[in-house]
Amino acid sequence: MKRIFTLAVSCFALIAFAPAALSQVPDDNVKGLEAWSKIHDVFSHPRCASCHVSDGRPMWMGNGDTKPIKHPMFVGGNPDNHTGQPGAMCSTCHAPVNSAIEGGPPGAEVWLLAPKEMAWFGKSSAQICEQIKDPARNGGKTLAEVASHIKNDELVHSGWNPTPGREAAPYSIDATYDYFNAWIEAGAPCPAGE
Repeated sequence: MKRIFTLAVSCFALIAFAPAALSQVPDDNVKGLEAWSKIHDVFSHPRCASCHVSDGRPMWMGNGDTKPIKHPMFVGGNPDNHTGQPGAMCSTCHAPVNSAIEGGPPGAEVWLLAPKEMAWFGKSSAQICEQIKDPARNGGKTLAEVASHIKNDELVHSGWNPTPGREAAPYSIDATYDYFNAWIEAGAPCPAGE
């Protein structure tokens, strides 16, 4: 009887104190997935995803377009050439600075497509998340180097500084960098799904 009573008291103590103990333990997975959701908002936005293509043809959303289309003027076409084709290099239209014309070409000192192994246009959040963590598919970078790429690469920054009439990527450079680091600190969890 004493053993049953001791067991009952022990179980009661566990039940009584478990919720308090659990509420004090941060759920890194939830925090990490919340941070990833913000990162995905940026990575999947047309200002970012349009140049992360597998076939060498960047996507385009002109003024008034609601869906991306293949870049007009038959730009690109060779997935191994990140700077365009001879006679139609990216820099032919994409100057070191943004065009002042509404909907004109955005600019940066170096304008090019992401390497084909970094293609994620049209992929799901889970697929992009797993890809970002894989050095074979993220340009050979550690997660810290990807964070630095977000923080310091002028071409990446053009997503938040589009030409007149184009929607900027959500949040800001600093906020996205912070979300990325929060995701890393939480163990870089990925959402379920394909």
